[in-house]
Amino acid sequence: MRGLITFTLLCFCMVNSSIAQSLRYSIALPYTGLTAYSTQQKDPLSFTGNQAALANTKQAGIGLYGERRFLLAATSYYTLATAIPSKLGNFGVQLNYSGFKNFNENKVGLAYARSLGNKVDVGVQFNYYGYRIPGYNNASTINFEAGVIMHFTDKLNGGFHVYNPVGGKLGKTGDEKLASAYKIGLGYDASENFFISGEIVKEEDKSVNVIAGVQYQFARQFFARGGFLSESTTAFFGVGAGWKNLRVDIAASYHPQLGLSPGILFISNFGDKK
Repeated sequence: MRGLITFTLLCFCMVNSSIAQSLRYSIALPYTGLTAYSTQQKDPLSFTGNQAALANTKQAGIGLYGERRFLLAATSYYTLATAIPSKLGNFGVQLNYSGFKNFNENKVGLAYARSLGNKVDVGVQFNYYGYRIPGYNNASTINFEAGVIMHFTDKLNGGFHVYNPVGGKLGKTGDEKLASAYKIGLGYDASENFFISGEIVKEEDKSVNVIAGVQYQFARQFFARGGFLSESTTAFFGVGAGWKNLRVDIAASYHPQLGLSPGILFISNFGDKK
């Protein structure tokens, strides 16, 4: 009986964490969307930071990221994203999964973006989100997110992103809801090899969070990324190696109280550049 009570309390805590958007912001999730405001170093996962980044995708590709959050299997996180350029605009698919058999969250998103001239890109994504606690409760909802990126110069880009601005109630009673989030970002391609990015995020019922990061390609096949989140004083970092159309990153983040969260990223580009 005591074990059942403990498990139930754990489930409530994890549901609350879902309302706090654990699928939107894993501990190292800024790592995957870091290059959203870059014109030089985009990849198939860039649009997960701002859907408008999809508009300038020149080559189809797929990215898969997995993270063992705080070294615990029960809090593992996975995301898969595919970017597909076309003459009618560019499309993207995002799949997220977090948790284990006794509690898990999932998100399926379909994105679309296009350029409005040379200076402005826009994008939108519609999501199905749900969580599942076997034998206790399941809930789901549909919501959307959207972004705009402005190209101030060839090197300087900025924009904003909104997530779930009109609510998104969960369950039959509608007592739970997904939080809304608003973000502004800026990116600067100092050179073909060096990029720096900064974002200010305001999530519903949470303090303002500042995310900053850099990417440096110190050889044609090798590069490194790093950054931090002010909200939890968490640092994230990683190194990657590429060969032709394939790339592998070894990533990690460190939380002062909860410790290390290692991750790995695979990227493959295919087809001709548009």
